[in-house]
Amino acid sequence: MATSKDYLNYILEQLSELNEITYRAMMGEYIIYFQGKIVGGIYDNRFLVKPTKSAKELMPDSPLELPYEGAKEMLLVENVDSKDFLTKLFNAMYSELPAPKKKRE
Repeated sequence: MATSKDYLNYILEQLSELNEITYRAMMGEYIIYFQGKIVGGIYDNRFLVKPTKSAKELMPDSPLELPYEGAKEMLLVENVDSKDFLTKLFNAMYSELPAPKKKRE
């Protein structure tokens, strides 16, 4: 089951207080970027983020889930209705995320 455009738009609206939120469609799902770094994605209408130290601290009871077969586990964001929480989460995670990979020429 692919993610609906409505769910993508809802999550983007919830993240609207952050600067430089972008996304890329990939096989019916969406990768979410914050200031050029991959934070997580939307898979089967579930908002998942990388399991960084700060994400685990802010969401200690969130389950780890597979975005798709063969992928690394990610944390399920259950509190998607709070813009304040999502802003705090992304800002806390940012410094722990790897820098974007250089594009091949």
